This record gives sequence, structure tokens and C-alpha cells, in this order.
Amino acid sequence: MSEDLKGKVALITGANKGIGYEIARQLGSRGATVFVGSRDIGRGEEAANKLRFSEIDARTIQLDVSDQKTIDFAAKQIESEFGKLDILVNNAGIISDSDSLPPSQVDIETLRHTYETNVFGVFAVTKALLPLLKKSKAGRIVNLSSGLGSLTQNSDPNYEFADFKLLAYNSSKTAVNAITVLLAAELKDTPIKINAADPGFTATDINQYQGYRTVEQGAIAAVRLATLPNDGSSGGFFDENGVVPW
Repeated sequence: MSEDLKGKVALITGANKGIGYEIARQLGSRGATVFVGSRDIGRGEEAANKLRFSEIDARTIQLDVSDQKTIDFAAKQIESEFGKLDILVNNAGIISDSDSLPPSQVDIETLRHTYETNVFGVFAVTKALLPLLKKSKAGRIVNLSSGLGSLTQNSDPNYEFADFKLLAYNSSKTAVNAITVLLAAELKDTPIKINAADPGFTATDINQYQGYRTVEQGAIAAVRLATLPNDGSSGGFFDENGVVPW
């Protein structure tokens, strides 16, 4: 087991399954202590047990990104145990079934519900954990975005996923990209680096496993951004092949 992340502490939201679990596995296999963030404590513990079976130092933490109380408790738990956080991966996200309607027909409640998790949740978790990230010698924040959040790609009729005009989901990821850019500007004089990662069309329950990429592939960009060297980029949007257009 590579131990280049030994001594590092990571929190991954929505890590009991899918890409989040794989990110936790890859970071943990390189020596990091990983907090498995999960709304359901039982599912989180099941995932952490699987990781521990692979000799990964995995801890369960109950975290609903739409519930400020659980966010605050998670921050206090990590502070109590380690006094710092080195890596935060904002992975938790949702897509609503009603988001498949034409944009003008999407109910406002679908927009609110999606933003509550995908946008406000990302900001709330980042804001709560930022004091601990500032105590790290090299804090890293990774926001799981999507190519569907790219305005450039959404406006391109030849884009591979041009037909996927999901108003709530796509625009929520555009908002995540904006949060990434603005926080990067604020943190530019600190050791913290924050970037957005596009995992590609990965087979997870969020798309009923229709994606053609594996979770191992989907985690590549996020893990790379979570382990950037001191001279790495900040405020960018990347997939495993490089820069994704805004």
C-alpha cells in the first residue's frame, strides 16, 4: 500500500456508495484517514467496514449536506479527533426525476430541492470545514461537478450530451463551478487549492447505472485534484484529460 498520504485526513460527502466510495477507497489506499460521509449512519458504517477490511483507516460520519446540524457536528467531530482537515471532497449530489421535463416545465420545487443539496450543501459543508482546512499545511477542496454544468458544452449542438438539458441539475453544477472560482480567488494567498472535477458519464444510481464509465474511472480527476502538489492549479474545472471549458 502506497503511503504518500499518510497523516492526511480526508472527508468525502456521499461516500457510502458510487464515486464517493471509490474516492474514499483510493485516498485511503494511499494512506489517508478517510471520513465516510453518509446521510444514513448504517450505510456509512457498512461502507467504512468494507474499507477497513482492505486495511484502510476509515471512519463513519453522519452527514446530510442539507442539514446544518449534521454538518456542524461533523466539523466538531473531525476537529476533536484530528484538529485539522487536509482534503474535502464535496461529492454528494442528486438528480430529480421531474428534471427530465423541458426546462420551462420544471417545477420550481424541483429546482429548490436540487439546489439544496447540489449547491447550498456544497457551500454549507465547505464553509463549516474551512477553518479546519486552514489548519492543514496543504488543504485541498474538490467539488464534484459535471460536464453538464459547462455553459460552453451546453450551448454546443454537437456536444455528446447536447440532448441532456436538465434545468435543475445542469444549472446546479454551473453554480458549483462559480462557487469554486470565487472561493479560489478568496483563498489564493493560502495553501488551500479548490477545483471542480468532472467524473464523466459514470455508472451510478444517480443515472440508473446507464453511464459507460466505471467508478474507478469516475474518481480519477477528483483524486488527482485532492492530491495536487503545492504548485498545482486552483480555481479550475478538470476531467482526467485536462481542462473542461466553463
